[in-house]
Amino acid sequence: MESRTTPKFLLSAVCLAVLAGCAPVSQPENKLKSETEESIWPVIQSPVTQDAEMEKRITELMDEMTLEQKIAQMIQPEIRDITVEDMRKYGFGSYLNGGGAFPNNDKYATPEDWIALAEAMYQASVDDSLDGSSIPTMWGTDAVHGHNNVIGATIFPHNIGLGAANNPDLIKQIANVTAREVMVTGIDWVFAPTVAVARDVRWGRTYESYSENPAIVRDYSAAIVEGLQGQVGQDFLGDQQVISTVKHFIGDGGTTDGIDQGNTEVSEEELFTVHGQGYVGGLTAGAQTVMASFNSWNGEKIHGSKYLLTDVLKEQMKFDGFVVGDWNGHGQIPGCTNDDCPQAANAGLDVYMVPTDAWKPLYENLIQQVRDGVIAQSRVDDAVRRILRVKMRAGLFAKPSPAERPLAGRTELIGAAEHRAVARDAVRQSLVLLKNNQQLLPLQPNQRILLAGSGADNIGQQSGGWTISWQGTGNTNEDFPGGTSIYAGIAEQVTAAGGSVELNESGEFSEQPDVAIVVFGEQPYAEGNGDIDNLEYQRGNKADLELLRRLKAQGIPVVALFISGRPLWVNPEINASDAFVAVWLPGSEGGGVADVILRKPDGSVQYDFQGKLPFSWPATPQQAVLNVDNDDYSPLLPLGTGLQYGDADLLPENLSETAGMTEEVQPLVIFERAPQAPWLLELQSGESRSQVESSIQALGAITTRTFDDQVQEDARRFTLSGEEVSGFAFVSPFPRDLRAYANDTSTLELSVRRESASPEDVRLTIHCGDDCLVSENIAEYFAALPVDEWQTLRFSMACLQEQGLELAQVASVVGIQSAESMTISINDIRIKPDTTAPSICLN
Repeated sequence: MESRTTPKFLLSAVCLAVLAGCAPVSQPENKLKSETEESIWPVIQSPVTQDAEMEKRITELMDEMTLEQKIAQMIQPEIRDITVEDMRKYGFGSYLNGGGAFPNNDKYATPEDWIALAEAMYQASVDDSLDGSSIPTMWGTDAVHGHNNVIGATIFPHNIGLGAANNPDLIKQIANVTAREVMVTGIDWVFAPTVAVARDVRWGRTYESYSENPAIVRDYSAAIVEGLQGQVGQDFLGDQQVISTVKHFIGDGGTTDGIDQGNTEVSEEELFTVHGQGYVGGLTAGAQTVMASFNSWNGEKIHGSKYLLTDVLKEQMKFDGFVVGDWNGHGQIPGCTNDDCPQAANAGLDVYMVPTDAWKPLYENLIQQVRDGVIAQSRVDDAVRRILRVKMRAGLFAKPSPAERPLAGRTELIGAAEHRAVARDAVRQSLVLLKNNQQLLPLQPNQRILLAGSGADNIGQQSGGWTISWQGTGNTNEDFPGGTSIYAGIAEQVTAAGGSVELNESGEFSEQPDVAIVVFGEQPYAEGNGDIDNLEYQRGNKADLELLRRLKAQGIPVVALFISGRPLWVNPEINASDAFVAVWLPGSEGGGVADVILRKPDGSVQYDFQGKLPFSWPATPQQAVLNVDNDDYSPLLPLGTGLQYGDADLLPENLSETAGMTEEVQPLVIFERAPQAPWLLELQSGESRSQVESSIQALGAITTRTFDDQVQEDARRFTLSGEEVSGFAFVSPFPRDLRAYANDTSTLELSVRRESASPEDVRLTIHCGDDCLVSENIAEYFAALPVDEWQTLRFSMACLQEQGLELAQVASVVGIQSAESMTISINDIRIKPDTTAPSICLN
C-alpha cells in the first residue's frame, strides 16, 4: 500500500488548516475501510524499529510470566492510592502522579523526596520475593510545560503561547530541558506532548493546543518528542531523556460546543486531516506511547473504540508501542465502571490508568475475565509485549535504579539558570502585539511607570493550570522560588535605567505615572473547569475594563498585557488601551515580557515582537468556532496576525463594543427520561456519594428506581428513609458556565410528584464553585403540592442569584436533600431562559 506520509497527504492537511475554501468533508461517519479501499490513515515509518533479538528476549520473559504478573503490567495506579508494599506485592507495570499529587502528599516535597519515592518504587518492583517478578516499573507524570509539579522547576509558556512562536527548534530545546529536570527526580515517562487541535475555544483545554493550524501541531509534535526522547536508535533513551506520550488520541479538540470529554462529531477525513496530524508528527519522530482520549467520536468512546485504537493506530499506522488510558477513562465506556471494563482491553487499551482504590478490583476482574475468555489471552500477551518492548527500548532493564542514574539528585538542575534562559526566550517569542497606538511600545525604561491589575505580580496567574496543583490554584509567588513575575521583570530593568515603578493592583498611585501597564486576564483553570459558553471576557463583571477606563480617563497612556489561555472577545478592553499584547500564559519567567516591551537604556529596541496569532481572534462573543477553513470565516484578526514595531495598526480606532446578535438561548435540559449530558445523577447519603448507573440503585438512606409515566422508564422515584441526610443531585464532571441564564425571566423548573407526607425541611441545593453553595428550604412549596399529581415548581434564577448563586461555574445544578423520610418522583428538570409563568422567589 502506498505510504501516505508523502506530500500527497500533506496537501490536504495544509489546505484544511491554512486556506479558506477547501472542499467540504463528508458527513460524520464511523466506518471501517473495505479491503479494496485505500485508508486515509498513513503508514508511519518510525525511526525505532523492531529488533529480532529484543523480541526474542521479550518472548522468553513472557513465557515465564504468570497471568497475574501480566495483568499487573497493564495496571497503572496513582501514588496517593498505593504503597511501596503494594508495588512489592503486585509489581505494577507503571504508576503515576496526577496533577496536585506529591511524594508524602506534600506540596513542598523536595527533589530528594521525589527521587526517594522513585527509588523505593523501583526497588519494590524488581523485588521478586512476593510477586515473583523482577520487571522494573516506570513512573509517568504530567510535565506539560516544564516539570510543573515540582516546586522550583522551570515553568515554560503553555502550548498556545509556544504555538504563537511557531519555532520547532525552540520546542525541541524546551523538551530537552524538561527531560533533564524530570530525570533529576528519577521519573522515566512524561505525558506530553498534547497534540490537540482546538476547534472551539470555549474548550477549557484550548491553551494545551499549539494552534488551530494542524501543520504547526504536526511539526511541534515531532520536535517535542525528539527533545524529550533524544536521538532515537534501538535503545534510544540516554541518561538525559524520558519516554514521551502523544495525546490524546484522538479528536479531543473537536468536541461539539467545546465541551471537555464530549463528542467529536466529524467525518473520518476531518478526524485525520485536522486531529490526526500530531500523531503523524509524533510517531514519525519515534514516540513510544499514545494516550487514549476521554472524548467520543460520533458517539463512541475512544477508550472503547477497537477501530481507532487497534485497526487505525496499531495496524494501519504501524504503531508498535503501547496505548495508555487517561484518568479512569475506561470507566466512561457504556457498560463499564472504573473497576470493571474488559471492553477497553478488547478495544486495544494496553495500560489502564486507574487512580483511586479501583485498581485492586480492576486487577482482580481482569484476571478473571481472561480466565473466563471474556478477554483473549492473545490480547493480554499483545499488550504486555508492547509494554515490555517500550521498557527495553528505554533501557529500563539495563539502567541503574533511579537514584543511581547520572542526573538523579542533581538538584541544581531544577530551575537552573540556563533552563530559565530558554524559558525566558520562549516568553519573548510567544508575545503577540495586537495594538500599538502611536507606537507607544516599546517603552522608555527611565519613566515613572504604574503596574496594575491582578496579574501584575502573580506568577501563579501567569502560569495558569497544570502548575504545582492540577487547576493551578492555591499558589503564591513564594511557591515559585527562582521565578519572576511580570512586575518583577519590569521593575528590575526600569530601576536599573533610572526610572521608577509603583505596584498597585487596583490602579491607585501616589504620583501621576507617565504610563500605566495593566496586567489582567483569566484566572488559572485546567480541563473542563475552564469550559465556557461565551467568549466575552468578564461577562457580567467588567472589573478590569473599569480599571483600564479609569486610568485612561486620567490622561495616562495604558498598556494592556492580557493573560489568557485562549483568544477572547475583549473589544471594550482593547478600546480602553493604547497598546494591547496577548501574553498567553508565559510561565515562571515573567522577565521575558519586559525584554520586549521595554527599550534598552540607550533607547534602542531590545527584542521585537515575533509572535503571531496561533488562533483566529473573535469579532463577537459568539465566534467560538472560528477556524480558517470555515466558509463564513470573519474574525476580528485572522490566524497568523501579529504586529512588530513600526507596523501600522490593523484595528480601527474604536471597535464595536456591542456584544453582537446573541443566538436565542435554548432551555437547558437536565433530566428528560434520563439525565442529559453533561449532567449525571448522583445519590447522596451522609458523606457517601454514588453515581446512578442502573434502573434500581440504593445508597444508605436513599433508594431510586425508574418507572413508566408516559413512555417506558421515563421517570424516577426517590425514597428517603430518614436515617440520615440523604438526597440526589444532578452533577457535572466539571463546572458549567450557565451565565446565559442570568436574566430576570430565567427559571429552574422541576416537574415533580409528591408521594408522601412532606418533611419540615426539604432542601433545594446548587453548588457553584469553592465556598459557593445555595441551600434553601422549599418545604412549604413541597407541602403545597397535591399528593400523587405531577406539578411544576418554578424557581426564579434571579432570586437564586440574590441568594449567592454564581452561574459562571455550576458543578451541581439542582439537588434535593432531607434528613426526614419522604418519597418524590421527577420526570423533567430544565432551566428555561424566558418564562412568563409565575415563579418562586426564594429569599
